[in-house]
Order: sequence, then C-alpha cells, then structure tokens
Amino acid sequence: MYSTAHIKMFFIRSAMAFVLAVAAFGTTTIVAATTAVQAQAAVVSSIQVRGNQRVDADTIRSYLTIEPGRSFSTFDTDESLRQLFATGLFSDVNITQSGRTLIVSVEENPTVNLVLFEGNDDVSDDRLKTIPQLQSLSIFNADQLESDRERVREAIRRSGRNSAEVTTRVDQLENNRVNIVFVINEGGRTKISRIDFVGNNAFGDRRLIEVISHNESNFLSWIRRDDIFDEDRLRADEERLRTFYYNRGYADFRVVSADAQLDQAENEYTITFTVEEGDRYSFGNITIDNGITAVTAEELQNELLIETGDVYSARNVEKTLLAMTTYIAETGYAFAEITPRGERNFDARTIDLTFFVDEGPRTYIERIEISGNTRTRGYVIRREFDISEGDAYNSVLVNKAKRRLEGLGFFESVRISTRPGSSPDRVVVVVQVVDKPTGELSFGGGFSTNDGAIGQVSISEKNFLGRGQFLKVSGGFGEETTKYTLSFTEPYFLGQRIAAGFDVTHETAESSDTVFFDNTITTARLRAGVELAEGLRFGAYYQFKREELSVPVNEDDDPADPDTLTNNIDLSPATQQSVDQSPYVTSSVGYAFDFNNLDNTRNPREGVKAKFEQEFAGIGGDAQYVRTEARITGYYLLSEDRDVVVLGSLGAGNVTSWGDDLRIIDTFFQGGETIRGFDSRGFGPRDTDTGESIGGTTYANATAEVQFPLPLLSRSYGVRAALFADAGILTDNAFGSSATIEDDAELRASVGASIIWDSPFGPLRGDFSHAIAKEDYDDTQFFRFGVSTRF
Repeated sequence: MYSTAHIKMFFIRSAMAFVLAVAAFGTTTIVAATTAVQAQAAVVSSIQVRGNQRVDADTIRSYLTIEPGRSFSTFDTDESLRQLFATGLFSDVNITQSGRTLIVSVEENPTVNLVLFEGNDDVSDDRLKTIPQLQSLSIFNADQLESDRERVREAIRRSGRNSAEVTTRVDQLENNRVNIVFVINEGGRTKISRIDFVGNNAFGDRRLIEVISHNESNFLSWIRRDDIFDEDRLRADEERLRTFYYNRGYADFRVVSADAQLDQAENEYTITFTVEEGDRYSFGNITIDNGITAVTAEELQNELLIETGDVYSARNVEKTLLAMTTYIAETGYAFAEITPRGERNFDARTIDLTFFVDEGPRTYIERIEISGNTRTRGYVIRREFDISEGDAYNSVLVNKAKRRLEGLGFFESVRISTRPGSSPDRVVVVVQVVDKPTGELSFGGGFSTNDGAIGQVSISEKNFLGRGQFLKVSGGFGEETTKYTLSFTEPYFLGQRIAAGFDVTHETAESSDTVFFDNTITTARLRAGVELAEGLRFGAYYQFKREELSVPVNEDDDPADPDTLTNNIDLSPATQQSVDQSPYVTSSVGYAFDFNNLDNTRNPREGVKAKFEQEFAGIGGDAQYVRTEARITGYYLLSEDRDVVVLGSLGAGNVTSWGDDLRIIDTFFQGGETIRGFDSRGFGPRDTDTGESIGGTTYANATAEVQFPLPLLSRSYGVRAALFADAGILTDNAFGSSATIEDDAELRASVGASIIWDSPFGPLRGDFSHAIAKEDYDDTQFFRFGVSTRF
C-alpha cells in the first residue's frame, strides 16, 4: 500500500506535468495561429507584370483582386488567377511575391493569323470559313479550336458526307502567331436509297415523297442536292406531312415515327415514315361566340373564309382567324383574343367549329429586340410587323410577321418569342434570325424551236446591302437575239408597302423565217406596285421604248452604190411602212391587276392566276394606241393520290389606235406560244404576196389540259406528262382591206401531248401537237421545245 506521502507526491507531479503540457500547447497554438495569419494576410507595395507582349500591363492588373497597400490572402491570389485564365488571353499565369512586390508572370495565347482548310472538295472554303469561331486576328484558344473542329465536321456531314473526319493542325509562326488548319477527309457521299411510308392509305408513297424535302438518290442528285440526309430536315419533314394532311381534312393525322437507318457498307440511308391518317373530316356548323361589343357577330361572319361542307383545312382556319383579328383591330379595338374550338362528330365525320371572341389581356409591347441579323438591317425586319413598340400585343399579328419574314427568303430560320417586360402588362418581343446568302450567279443554256441555241447569265441579289432591295443584271443570247437587262426594286418605297423600281433593257433581234426585218429595241420602265388584298396586286408603270427597224442587206450588194442596196426578201407594205418610219418612239403609261392564289408557283395543282392589263401610248412619242389584255388560268386537282391536275386557260386582247395608224410591231401575233401545233406567228392575218404575218388587233384563245406523272418513273425525277387541246383566233388586221391580205377570222385548234420536266435548270417542256383546224397559208409545227412558261 502507498503511504499518504506517496499519494501527495503523485498528485503534485501530475499537476506539474499538466501545467507544463498546457503551457507547451498554448505556446504552440499561439505560434501556429501567428504563422497562419502571416500566411493568409500580406501587403505589397507594387505589382509587376512580366511576359506580356500584346496585352497592356494595366489591363492585366485590372483583373486582379489584389491592390497595393491592402492586405490580401491566398483566396485573393486564387481568384486573380481564375479571372486572368477566364479572359482566354493567356496559356499560363503565375503569381509570386518577392519582398513587398507582387510579380504576375503571364504567357500569352498566340494570335490567329489565318484559318485554312485542306482536303475539302465537295464543300467550298467560302462555305466553311464562316463556321469556326476562331478567325483571323482572334486569340487562339485550344478549347475553342476543339469546338470549331466539331462544327466544321458537322457542316461537312450535313452536305452528305456522313463519314467525314476532321483533324486540326496549329502551325507556329513568328511574333507569337499561328495558322489554324482544318484537315478534312470528306469520305464517300452518303445517299438515300429508299423512302418508305407505312400506314398511308389516302395518299400513295409517290405523292407523299413530293411533300417532304428529302428525296431518293438518282442521276440528278448531284445537281439538286435533295438526297442529303439531315436530322433537322427529317423533323421538318414530319411537320410538312402534318400540314399536308391537316389541310386536306385529316385532323387526327399523326406521325408515329420517322426513322433513318444507315447501311454502313453501302453508305446509304433508308428513311421510313410510319403514320396514322385517321378519318377525313368536313366542316360542320360554324358559329361565332362574340364576347366583345366593338363588333357584332354578323360583321365577323363576313370575314369567314370557310363554309359548312367544305373539306376541313387547318390553313383556312388560320386564314379566317387572321382575317377576323385584322378586322377587329381596324375598328380600333386592340385587345380581342379569338380562339377556335372544334368538336368532332365521329359518325358524320364533321368538325363543328366555334370561334370564341373575348377580351384578351391588356398587354403592350415594350420593345422589339432583334438578334442574329449579321447582314440584314434591323429596319428591314421591323417593317414586316403590323405592330410596333407601344401597341397592344397580338399573337396573330406576330405570327403573320413571322410568315412574312420567312417569305422574304433572307433567313435560314426565324424564331419569335416573348419575355416579361418591366411591368406585368408589358412584354418584350424577341426576334431571332439567321441570315443566309441571298446573292445568285446563274448560267443557263439550251435549245428553243424559236431561237435555236440559247444561253443566259445573270447576277442577282435580293437583299442588296442588307436593305431588302432586289438587284439583277442579266444577259440572254440566242442565234438571232441578244438581250441585256438591269432591274432594281425597292419593296418599301417611301416607307410604305409599295414595291417601286425600274428596268432597263436593250435587245436586238435579227430577221428570221417568221420575222422579215432586224429590230433593235431599248426600253426603260419605271414601275410601282401594291398589294390590295391577299393574292391581289395592283401595279402601274411608265415606259419609254425606242425601236429601230432595218432590212437585212444582201451580201452581194455594193455598199458604195446606194441605188443597188436591195435585199433578197420581199416585204409587205405594212412592214415597209414601219421600216420607213424607223426609228420609232413609244411613250406610254399602264396599269395591271394581278391575282394569284396558286398553291405552288413552280408546280401548281390548285388555285387561280389571272391578270388584266391596259397600256395607253401617246404620252409623247410616235405611237398612239390603247392596248388591253386579260388572261385567267385555273388549276384543279382531279386526283390527289394519282396527282392528276386539270387546268383551263382563257386569254383575250385588243389594240386600238386613237391617232396615227398602228405599225406592224404594235399589233398582236399568235402561234405556238398560245395555240400549239402552229409555228411562231403561224396563223392570223397574212400578206399572201410575201407570206409575211402582219399581225392582228384582236385575239382570243383557250386551253384545256390534264397533267399527270409518268408511270413507272420516280417522281423525284420531276418528269410529268400532259394531254391538251388549244383553240384560238387572231383577226382584224390594221392595214386596210388590201387584196393581198388574208384575214378569214377562222378558228384555229390543235390537240397533242407534252413532256414536262422540272429540271435543275428550270422547267422545260416538249409539246407534240397536230393542228386540227387551220388554213392553207398557216405555218404549222409538229414539235415545240423550250422553257415552260404556260399558266
């Protein structure tokens, strides 16, 4: 056992040890805390920048969170490093302290000298050079280079080179500059071997292929470039199919799937659309539930563009919605909200439609923000809106502006959205566009039965200087004709929706088998046009034309002896009179009404195109006449599935002198252009002594035609056939009742068949025809070939 003395001694020693331990611990803590404070807080009197060549030292100091004379910590150092690296200007940064001086050492990223492309054949440098973010004089960044490499690769793949690979090379140059080189292996061109549709019964595959933008590969694909698979275009094709079906009564239509499978071995895609068509509906009862007092339901009934019994069409519902909204807005009431609501009657296969007209939210446009227009000027975009800052917000009018912008053809894409403004009743309309090239250099050539071999070259720009103006310079060349034209159009003259412009044309035409004189024509025209309603335009113009007629000289004549200068062509008195009066000036004014609601201007299937025009000559000059012409052509889709189109056309014209006698070049000439089966100037009044057509003052003609696809030939080739019948008359010569002039005023008629090709060079047409009603002195023609311009 321990004694009391031992116990006391144990506690004393333990207490002393505890005191010593606490003292030691306290000293260590104090020293450590002091050291930590010294490490975390310091003060420098100056900041020195080293290694910078291009970036100013003060600019570098501005990114630091450390300032002379103020204490800083390691956190400040880290934040300064982060901000300097975030600028993208430096490849390396180091911050150290030497005494009371902070030293910032930087290594600058090089400057990009040139961006180059190697190995690209299918996609040009001009198309690729706008894709990388790194451009000449920009600061090189390795992360951005990788992003640019992927962007270039995707662009090449979208051009039909699915197996394309892209690598990059950075060539070091002096003065801390680099050249960036994109090394491209385009690979083989990817094709579309087949496009299939599953679930379609109302329309065949061949009809639906025409609806979508993708096409099966064929021998023309290298020109059309419509057999390139693109995922975004595939989604757009789904929407094209929906629109197609919705506008033809199939309100329940849906695309179940759109799938593209790539055969790696053949480098070909097979695209399959699986659809559900549903039933076809017609409009049932159409009513208006009007909840505002600005207009009555009866007034709005007049704006309906649909009727009970019509095949259901989403497009016509939208047009009606726009017409009603516009009408209400024109009354001064800006806050109407129209909502169409349909109720299906499955037994009757009808859709009862009710338009609910209510007072919408009182929301105003605070401002319209435009972005993405790197070339097109902002006012060109703003003027397509019928509403502006401060006006009531109307989604229907905003959607109308979107369609207008898309219709300009200036942009790859147009997106319009809204976001809240500075107060609950304010919105900001955000317009995002992507500019696209709008200039075009085109060359063309071919053969025409009228002009023989023909060629044309033109340069056009439909968004001149980003102002939305149209400029075109063109030249056309035939075996007997040449024509040069300069055209300019300002679509918003004086800030209004008035298209104003001018055309200057110089044309020479040599004599031929049907025209017995040479003619040189110089024309200048000032014009203006305005849209009166959807599809209806009014235009007016002033025209100055100078014509110089001459007779071709026999090569055997002696130019030194005027008395021997004759020609080997006998001229009619009418032609000789016009030649003797040459040169001849026509100064005229005119106007025209044009109506066009065709579903497609290049390959119409439904709709009407009509024109009425009058010209009054005698505003100075030598000619004095009134010329009146009218033409109307209607298209009707006889069979949607088989794509059979019927067209009918009527035309008429008259020219009447109100002063001096008409000249031969003031009259009308008719031939294969209107009544196939006849040569150019092939029928009508004729001088029987010379065989020369002298024209008439009155004409009328009619055409009936049925068009259809050629069997067993893919529609992707763009080839169709037609059967037709033409009839017409040209009479009332302007040169008296001379016994040598035949003018029997008899009807001419023909029947025939045609091949129509929507070629990459433009619509071409060959007509095989037989004249079934003609006169002995008429000039007939079995085959006619040229550019298709018939409407």
